[in-house]
Amino acid sequence: MRRLNLTQEEAGRRMGLPQPKVSSLLRGDFTNLSERKLIKCLTRLGYDIEIKVKPTADPVGI
Repeated sequence: MRRLNLTQEEAGRRMGLPQPKVSSLLRGDFTNLSERKLIKCLTRLGYDIEIKVKPTADPVGI
C-alpha cells in the first residue's frame, strides 16, 4: 500500500476486501484470512509470491 501510495479504501478495492478488513490486516489481525486469500491479495497489489521448502539445519523428531 505504501509503495503504491494507496489508501485503505483503494487497497481494499484492489484486494477484494472491505476497508475495515484492510485496517485489521495493517494492525496484524489475520483472523479469518486464509493463506490462499492472503496470497491473492498480495498478487493483486503487484507482488510475486515464492514459497521455498528446504531441509532444516537441525532436524526434529529423528
